[in-house]
Amino acid sequence: MNPHCATLAPVRTGAREHTSHALHQGDRVWQETNCYVDLWIELLHGYGFDPRAALAFTVTQDFEGDQFTFFKFPLEDIEHLFGLQVQELAIYDSLEDRVHAQTQRGRTVLAEVDGYYLPNTRATSYRREHPKTSIGIDYIDREARQLGYFHNTGYHTLDSEDYDGIFRKLPHFAGQADLLFPYVEFAKPVRPALTGAALAQASAALLRAHLARRPTRNPVTEWRAAFGAQLDVLLERGERFFHPYSFNLMRQLGANFEFLAKYLLWLKTQGVEIPETIPAAAQKIASEAMVMQFRLVRAMARGRRDTCDDCFDVLEAAYEDTLTPLAAVIG
Repeated sequence: MNPHCATLAPVRTGAREHTSHALHQGDRVWQETNCYVDLWIELLHGYGFDPRAALAFTVTQDFEGDQFTFFKFPLEDIEHLFGLQVQELAIYDSLEDRVHAQTQRGRTVLAEVDGYYLPNTRATSYRREHPKTSIGIDYIDREARQLGYFHNTGYHTLDSEDYDGIFRKLPHFAGQADLLFPYVEFAKPVRPALTGAALAQASAALLRAHLARRPTRNPVTEWRAAFGAQLDVLLERGERFFHPYSFNLMRQLGANFEFLAKYLLWLKTQGVEIPETIPAAAQKIASEAMVMQFRLVRAMARGRRDTCDDCFDVLEAAYEDTLTPLAAVIG
């Protein structure tokens, strides 16, 4: 397929062969970020695009009072850069029928599903827990009961009982009239993607616009003010609460800024002059957020209170060393 063509993509006759994008390979502090960002990285890569060009939005992350922004690619940025339009897909009879209808038009269906039935999550939720997660389906064989789908850092297949579970066709789903339809979108090419210098210029313009939307106060400082009360809850509720807490705080902060560092290095390769100290400061946030996560694991294991003041000192300073000079250079 020509990745820059805006016409309908060919219908897939089988699951694709796919190698993960460079963002999901090599030396990284945060191997996984969140299901939506990781999905879009691989989906854009599958279309033949470089997802690094769409990472300008990472400068807008904020502390939301109890968590860091669950950072996501803005769909308008994806359409602007790559000509991919995302629309909500109405599920008016069955998810299986709607997935089949859209993939027959060469489109990718983005669906929230039950991670219990995703075999690529064997190390975490597969057949153990029921987390909500997003996948991008580009191939379906109803007779063979098989799917090809993007999820997390790669592309995978599932079949048999997992297929029936994803589409709620197992016996225990029968008669559940109040079972809500999942939220589903589909991605379709509507115009040619930008390439070369035009892509770099458009990406830099998006960065300029997103910098104008960045938080007016240091979000790490905001988190620090709330951390004492959060630490009390962590020590009281223990390990089971720590995992969702660390996902929504340390991981979202660290992974967001690791991608910002990767993005700024990509911009430099496109001829945008950015001092090396800025992506280095963004990467420092990524690494220090991981240090803080390990510190809290040890503190909870010992049942002692660790306010992580030195970690906050590093994070606050690195944030100022990232956003302030970046806005001066790009603005």
